[in-house]
Amino acid sequence: MNEINANIGKKLRKLRIGKGYSLGDLEEIAGVSKSMLGQIERGKTNPTVKTLWKVARSLNVPFSFFIEEETSPVKVFSPSKEVLVSGKKGRYRVYPLMPLNRTKNFEIYLMEIEPGYSYKSEPHSQGVEEFVMVKEGILRLTVNSKEYKAREEEIIHFPGDRVHIYHNISETPLKAYVLVCY
Repeated sequence: MNEINANIGKKLRKLRIGKGYSLGDLEEIAGVSKSMLGQIERGKTNPTVKTLWKVARSLNVPFSFFIEEETSPVKVFSPSKEVLVSGKKGRYRVYPLMPLNRTKNFEIYLMEIEPGYSYKSEPHSQGVEEFVMVKEGILRLTVNSKEYKAREEEIIHFPGDRVHIYHNISETPLKAYVLVCY
């Protein structure tokens, strides 16, 4: 089974089932036999252009639907193993979870701070906002000399264009997700 045939088959099966058609239903409306449709879905045959045209027309999709590479609007990101920023002796670490999305103008990091340690962040550009969701531990955030506290599953939102200091005031490592909006 080659990859192109397998992809055509997966797309056909997903589309057919999504529209609520059985192989028999599609046979009737497309004029392609059930056995041929089944072979296409399993990637066992290389369908002719004529066959794909019939199927595409009957399912109301362009012919290119079956042959284009799928670009999903859904993407899965995994934490990078490399530390983007590391503070003194590695007690402050930031891992990129999702790089800067230029069309949406945001990025997401996982921040880790060892117990009792603080990290001072210089102001970002004007208008930048940060959202910090505490995953584990207790965060004390200082913005403009005012202190705010967030525990597990709480979120702090603040203007990132000011000096801000992250403090881990818990006895365990602090883990938090940081969303920076530009």
